[in-house]
Amino acid sequence: MPSFIPSSTKTPDFLQLLHSLASAYQAVSMFEAKAHRESGNGMTTSQADVIFTLGNTDGMTCADIGNATLITKGTLTGVIDRLFAKGLVERWEDAYDARRTIIALTKKGERMYQKAFPPHLALLKSRLDEFSAADRRKVTQALETISDSFSKQAQG
Repeated sequence: MPSFIPSSTKTPDFLQLLHSLASAYQAVSMFEAKAHRESGNGMTTSQADVIFTLGNTDGMTCADIGNATLITKGTLTGVIDRLFAKGLVERWEDAYDARRTIIALTKKGERMYQKAFPPHLALLKSRLDEFSAADRRKVTQALETISDSFSKQAQG
């Protein structure tokens, strides 16, 4: 990723951290997109995220799916519409609150989940297994600390 800070300016440590976070996110996103294209499952990364999130559940609300996948509400609606058109998900009103819609996998969606999730998980694991368990714990803890710090500020 190119730097837009003049080389004569000393880059503050926090900017390097933000750059590294963004770079890591982009690298993982590109890796996953390529993996989905090459898998032949016909799903985009966002579609796979929804299928993988709904797998082994009785269904979830759109808000819950959005929180779990980090897909924005506007994008999520289109993703769910396309999965519905493919026959992979179904929707129904929550029996206790008609304002809420539940999204769940159809039998076809469950088969897709069973077929696509284990190999994708194994592929991701193969990348992260390059790091020791101790290193993974340290990185996870650091990322959770950063996430918590920004979340508190965003909510406050």
